[in-house]
Amino acid sequence: MKIDVIGDVHGCYKELNQLIGKLGYLLENGSYIHPKQRRLVFLGDITDRGPDSLKTIELVYKLVHQDNIADYVPGNHCNKLYRYFLGNNVQIRHGLETTVEELEAYSAREQDLIRAKFIQLYEQAELYLQIKPLNAVVAHAGIKTEYIGKSDKKVRTFVFYGDITGEKLADGRPVRLDWAKHYNGDTWIIYGHTPVLEPRFINKTVNIDLGCVFGNKLAAFQLPEENIVTVASQQPYVEEKFTSYT
Repeated sequence: MKIDVIGDVHGCYKELNQLIGKLGYLLENGSYIHPKQRRLVFLGDITDRGPDSLKTIELVYKLVHQDNIADYVPGNHCNKLYRYFLGNNVQIRHGLETTVEELEAYSAREQDLIRAKFIQLYEQAELYLQIKPLNAVVAHAGIKTEYIGKSDKKVRTFVFYGDITGEKLADGRPVRLDWAKHYNGDTWIIYGHTPVLEPRFINKTVNIDLGCVFGNKLAAFQLPEENIVTVASQQPYVEEKFTSYT
């Protein structure tokens, strides 16, 4: 089994297509294939903030549910969009407003189609993906060893948001503890959620959210090779969005 785990896309559709091509996936007779039978895995937050969230939904849906060449797990932005599509009272900010603006330019029929696709994508996804042949777990914001195999409220919060304390930074972002620094398992944990300038490898974990939507790169982590493949972002660079660790 060979996989390519793609970090937070956030509507960066052009960069996603470039990365899929760079990874060797081909479009033949309307369907994507890989000549070496590799498989894509999306680790969540495929929408919001970027320029083409709806095209990204269409592509990921096709790869997962039509071509059967990809898997997808949701992130916190995916969860919020899902609740919006269900008609729940969610705040249209922190990136969701860009996706809603795209939706409002669609016809009612087109909106219904994209809503149905995303709801199917979300509802049929696992909270996180255990890939036992490769001794790996893909979880949007990470996961602790003792949470693997569980899916209660505490685990859901961790997978979507990381090891949050409930406190806020001066800019409004949540305070997150550095769970990866204390991870001592022997299973690969592949995650994103927190933008970093370069892939962060520590204790058999890797953060591959390289902040494409903030002007850096879109990344994929390959197993079993343990390679990183990237493409450059076409978005404006926003330095303050990136986290550095000491």
